Amino acid sequence: MIQTAPVSTVMRALADPTRRAVFERVSACDEISVAELTRGSGVTQGAISQHLKSLKQAGLVAERPEGRNVFYRAEPEGLAPLVDWIGHYGVFWRECFANLRTLLKEIDP
Repeated sequence: MIQTAPVSTVMRALADPTRRAVFERVSACDEISVAELTRGSGVTQGAISQHLKSLKQAGLVAERPEGRNVFYRAEPEGLAPLVDWIGHYGVFWRECFANLRTLLKEIDP
């Protein structure tokens, strides 16, 4: 069974715009190296490595070392805590909007 990170860890990891961009680039590929992620990003290789470390700790990426290179791939199941959290609040807001709709119909038939 895969252990997922707490929702706060996933949110914190994706809150940073640069880190989110790195995650999106990793997600768009089967696998990608740090060097490839650094190219054209405007961010240093050290910064990319730090962002990948945070994403890995949040369970959003996995690494595969091969010689001197490390390749990263997205771990979609790492988003499960966030999906669950959004689903919970989605139900809450749908109920609130339904109640508001009913109230507005009562006020202005």
